[in-house]
Amino acid sequence: MIVKYGGNAMKSLDLRRAVAAEIAALRAEQTVVVVHGGGPVIERELAARGIPSEFRAGLRVTTPEAMDVVEMALCQLNKQLSQDVGHAVGLMGRDSDLLRAEVFDPALGRVGRVTGVNADVLRALIGAGLTPVVGCVAVGPDGDALNVNADTAAGAVAGALNEGIVFLTDVDGVYRTYPDPESRAAHLTRAEVEGGIADGWIAGGMIPKVRAALDALDRGAPFAVIASGMHAGALSAAARGEAGTRITP
Repeated sequence: MIVKYGGNAMKSLDLRRAVAAEIAALRAEQTVVVVHGGGPVIERELAARGIPSEFRAGLRVTTPEAMDVVEMALCQLNKQLSQDVGHAVGLMGRDSDLLRAEVFDPALGRVGRVTGVNADVLRALIGAGLTPVVGCVAVGPDGDALNVNADTAAGAVAGALNEGIVFLTDVDGVYRTYPDPESRAAHLTRAEVEGGIADGWIAGGMIPKVRAALDALDRGAPFAVIASGMHAGALSAAARGEAGTRITP
């Protein structure tokens, strides 16, 4: 199973370690690959250096100067997460061309779109009993780093390995009548997701989350789950189908 982990779910050190322990426990039942972002960490490091943050359509405008800080921050976080998970190897996209990408939009600077995944590297580590922990920095055609969206990077990894994916986020799933907890949809098909967007009950910040799930299905993942990473036990419950929203073709 691919676990996408990042954003607000990483703000608390205690919670981060609790989720890492769940990932380690899940590994006893099935192979796991972790793909992570690190927005709050990146924001902190950019601010410390006086580098402004700008977003367009949800993507960080990444100058070469900002790219250096993004890569540094994610590399550090990558090693911390690997240590928390245990029996893990931290990787970035430049390692053995693990994540290959092209420039998404020149106006955004060093922002990339994932074009390929070196799945053999991941399979080799899994075969050795290790958990790959992948940071969302890719290598571009020029050999330099590109900042890639963690959700789409995770979806690309899930597709390359033909495995399901859990997106750990800050909500418990997709609600038909937000925020009524009784309206959480346990399962949605692609058609139901598209219909929910058209009808307006999937809206706002949930749209990019379900779009990332559909992108993972497009790339070959058999299912995608959107679940909360904000409390202990959420990942295990999502893996069992007892939490979150599972989206299938």
